[in-house]
Parts: sequence; structure tokens; C-alpha cells
Amino acid sequence: MAEWVNGKVTQVKQWTDGLFSLVVNAPIDPFTAGQFAKLALEIDGERVQRAYSYVNAPDDANLEFYLVTVPEGKLSPRLNQLQPGSDLMVTKEAAGFFVLDEVPDCDTLWMLATGTAIGPYLSILQQGAGLERFNNLVLVHAARFARDLSYLPLMQQLQQRYNGKLRIQTVVSREETPGSLTGRVPALIEDGRLEAAIGLTIDAETSHVMLCGNPQMVRDTQQTLKDQHQMRKHLRRKPGHITSEHYW
Repeated sequence: MAEWVNGKVTQVKQWTDGLFSLVVNAPIDPFTAGQFAKLALEIDGERVQRAYSYVNAPDDANLEFYLVTVPEGKLSPRLNQLQPGSDLMVTKEAAGFFVLDEVPDCDTLWMLATGTAIGPYLSILQQGAGLERFNNLVLVHAARFARDLSYLPLMQQLQQRYNGKLRIQTVVSREETPGSLTGRVPALIEDGRLEAAIGLTIDAETSHVMLCGNPQMVRDTQQTLKDQHQMRKHLRRKPGHITSEHYW
């Protein structure tokens, strides 16, 4: 049974009509970059809860979550109405295995995300621990529109911090935007445009691909990597080349 603690909202970042971030203070247990917590509110006498990944580094006391408002959802519209000083509940202990400890050594680590699933990577990159065993880091954030690339300034800051080791690429599916690739991630891998834009190759011998986001993107990209690059899902008992997490 999850143990809950009381949290207090300290900041609300409203990125677009449907995208926002909550910054929260709460007495949680230490977590590992890439993990998630559950947030909850009491609604009509019921505790309504959903899982959200930490965006912040584990050593940052300001807990940050990146959310999309689901209009018909029970929880996200209520969370979007919170203001600084509002209370909510947070699970004391984080969960999830989308962490660097589960990723084998390789030359190039590809981190591909759609939408709010950029969060775990931002936590990992802000923390920085465990990344020294990779020679190249690639962070790809895919969204429908350019306005949905909420954390692009942070991505650019991280790119400077890693001084050439980290390459970033944005992808926009429903419009053409300077600096961004246009299309869906699986198609951009299939036709070679993503590799060309990054200047590195996706290769089963030298690469590992982390996939986080829309389940259809994850499934389609896994299939493309399997068909085109002979890559397979990574399991502890059977090492592979792909680590994935679905965002519903």
C-alpha cells in the first residue's frame, strides 16, 4: 500500500492551454532520476490519483511534474486549477525502472520522447550521474506543434552544459518549424532523417535507445528499430538495445 504525504504547490507554469507544470514541496523519500510518483486529490470523497514522472533532479528539493490536461479526465483538469499554496498528495516513495541503472553500456544513448514524456530524461540529464559511461547522448523531443516544446530552453541549457556530448533535436508532427524535423519519430528513423540531423547512426553494436511516450509511438518505433536495425527489447535476463516506457 502506497504511503502518501502532503505536498504544497509552490509554482504553476502554464505553458499552453493544455500543458502545464507543477512545482511542489513535499517530504518524499530519495528517488532515482527517471522514476515517477503519484499525485492525488480528494474529489467528491474519493482519492483520485495518477502517475507522473519527476522532471527535477533527485537532489533538487523543488519537485517538478509536467502534465497535459485531459479535458474529460478526472484529475488533470483539477490539478490545472491549483495555485501556489494549494495542497495535494504525493506518494512518499517513487517507483519505476526507466532509470540509467537498467541501461547497458554503449557508445551512444538515444533518448526519444513524445509530449510530457520528456520529463524522465530531463531529470536524468539534470542529475548527470551515470552518464560518463556513454560517449554520445542524444535527446529527441517530439510534439504536435512548436508551442508544445515547453522545455526547449532547458534542453538548450543542458546541451551547453554537456559541451558537445549532448545533441538535441526537436520534432513537430503537424507543422513545419525552423530547427525541427517534421513528421513522426518512427518515420524519421525509417527514412534516415533523424540520424542525418543528429550526425550519428543508430546501430545495434554501438547504440541503446530509450523510448518514452505515446504507446503507439513506442510500439511503432520498436518495430522500426527491430526491422531496420536488428535491435530488440532489453531485458535483465536477455540484454538488448531498447528500453521503453508508455505514457498514457
